[in-house]
Amino acid sequence: MASRSDGRRTALVTGAGGFTGHYVGQALARAGFDVVGWTHGDASADDGLLPVDLTDRNAVGEAVARARPDVVLHLAAIAFVAHGDASDIYRVNVIGSRHLLEAIAALETAPRNVILASSANIYGNAAGRLGEDTPPSPQNDYAVSKLAMEHMARLWADRVPLTLVRPFNYTGVGQSERFLIPKIVKHFRDRADVIELGNLDVWREFNDVRDVAGAYATLAGIAGTGEAFNLCSGEEYSLRDVLAMMETIAGHRLEVRVNPAFVRSHEVERLCGDDRKLSAAIGPQPRTGLAQTLRWMYEAPSGAGHAA
Repeated sequence: MASRSDGRRTALVTGAGGFTGHYVGQALARAGFDVVGWTHGDASADDGLLPVDLTDRNAVGEAVARARPDVVLHLAAIAFVAHGDASDIYRVNVIGSRHLLEAIAALETAPRNVILASSANIYGNAAGRLGEDTPPSPQNDYAVSKLAMEHMARLWADRVPLTLVRPFNYTGVGQSERFLIPKIVKHFRDRADVIELGNLDVWREFNDVRDVAGAYATLAGIAGTGEAFNLCSGEEYSLRDVLAMMETIAGHRLEVRVNPAFVRSHEVERLCGDDRKLSAAIGPQPRTGLAQTLRWMYEAPSGAGHAA
């Protein structure tokens, strides 16, 4: 689709009202895109977002036709692994994604790139540093839904220029306190005496959402070719590392108790990615150290950002 005469392009962002979408929208605007943002549920007149229910096939088709995007970033999903209703996870993450791709394929002129947010969770408990060719082994419904979304999306590859992105764990100001790192930061900010956690002996990347958003915006500037990319740093930390960093940042120590109710079955023990393929496609990306991200979160005003 041709860009406007002033050189600006239109980016359609699903999930624009969520944690990731908030930062991606800002990064796209800085990159010269006009952002059309969708959100699930009611949207106020002030936030500029459009309420579009991905599970409503007709509504999705009409909204895509109105937007006529140059690029699409599909971020909307149920992303909380412990979400209570598996049917919701599959309905939104798979069927909702299919409605979007069907509507995009019906456009007279296709976008240059349709970026679909999958997840590194599809790799499960695979050992070592994980590349895009690591065989998937999803361990929960969220991960299964994302792998199913990838397979479904490839059915449209001859009509839609796809890019599949598999982000590893990331965090930042505005992430819901249902998620682990914001929960830990809040306990330190509140000078709590005790925190209850699940398995402490898990290792994860904990990347900065601002770096992740920048990578999405850079990918939006290239053509979709059907490739899958890990979005990662290759640096992993244990929860014990996170707690030690927070003790230093906050000058506070708390008692850590393992609550069996928080220990997940089929827990993924280590999750660390290989970023060489992404770096080859868009160049090395900025990396914010975890201690810097944690300090940003700790010092942020209460309620800052967009939770999702």
